[in-house]
Amino acid sequence: MAHHFVNILTALAALATLAGLGYCGLGLWSAGRFLRDRQDKESGPPLFAPAVSILKPLKGADPRMYESFRSHCLQEYPGPYEILFGVSDPHDSAIELVRRLQVEFPRQSIRLVLCANILGTNVKVSNLAQMVEQAQFDHLLVNDSDIAVPPDYLRRVLSPFASPQVGMVTCLYRGEASPTLGSRLESLGISTDFALGVLVARQTEGMRFGLGSTLAFRRDDLRAIGGFEALLDYLADDYELGNRIARLGKSVELAEFAVDTHLPPYTLTEFWQHQLRWARSIRDSRRWGYLGYAVTFVLPWALSTLFLAQGASWAWGLLGAALVLRVGSAVLVGNSVLHDRTLFRHLWLLPLRDLIGLLVWLVSFAGHTVVWRGDTFLLKEGKLRRIS
Repeated sequence: MAHHFVNILTALAALATLAGLGYCGLGLWSAGRFLRDRQDKESGPPLFAPAVSILKPLKGADPRMYESFRSHCLQEYPGPYEILFGVSDPHDSAIELVRRLQVEFPRQSIRLVLCANILGTNVKVSNLAQMVEQAQFDHLLVNDSDIAVPPDYLRRVLSPFASPQVGMVTCLYRGEASPTLGSRLESLGISTDFALGVLVARQTEGMRFGLGSTLAFRRDDLRAIGGFEALLDYLADDYELGNRIARLGKSVELAEFAVDTHLPPYTLTEFWQHQLRWARSIRDSRRWGYLGYAVTFVLPWALSTLFLAQGASWAWGLLGAALVLRVGSAVLVGNSVLHDRTLFRHLWLLPLRDLIGLLVWLVSFAGHTVVWRGDTFLLKEGKLRRIS
């Protein structure tokens, strides 16, 4: 009886490994298509440079935040643009950095907006709802406080809006790790797991979501989906914003370049909490897709197959194939697509990162609480309710 049960487990692990190999192959194809599309775009559409309001909601200071702020003031952009920073706490530590930025760039339109009202559970979205009322222009761009951008960022993000069919432009990103294991694992996961999943989704079902690293859209489309007020209690506000604009019949475009995010020095506990929050957010936003996410952990499945099969030669063959395809897809996405300069330095952590990823996926079904910036929330149907 026990032997029969082990055989069943071995067969299931082998099937999961085969499915994972298929996913890696799909990832390689999706990344290849993205690179070909990138090459085609380099000839570029006609330059379209509308006036744009950049909205950056803040809460506290992130690593290298001032350098990230500066990158938005060094844009090679022919059109006018303004930067609005929003805080809900008049004593927020980020305010000092905004004041410093205003002094360094006196000719750039930089405004600080005090968002006095807490309109919903997601304070970031609450701030955005109050900031957008003070934005001058009809093209809007939201990105996270720790995002650093290249000098041609605005030109490349806003150009696609020459087409009225484009409803949103969003960007991939790479993580610049702090010198802790948790931060390095986070950076590696962004480059080899998260970005790979985005490219597969783009190729198989089309982009129907946004990424918080860049959300560019028109004010009219924001109004059409009910404004930021419709997103006040959602954790995955970037996903919801992109998804609702896509449901207007507009396209969501993935820019052909990546931006940088500076990762904090996560402890392993903080890394786990962040991964679990991310996982439960995706679970509630894309239920059926998240169930299929299990097949992406090809290395843990291949190792499980090898163990259950007691080192059988065919199981070694599966493990070898898993290593080749997993590392190959990681290198193609992390190096060729994202240009992650630290990828090869952290690549040896890939089996550990995938094992933790599988554990996070399993645990994500076991509860509904998430920790976000030190506060604990209950997450149900994608919406947040504060616990503490």
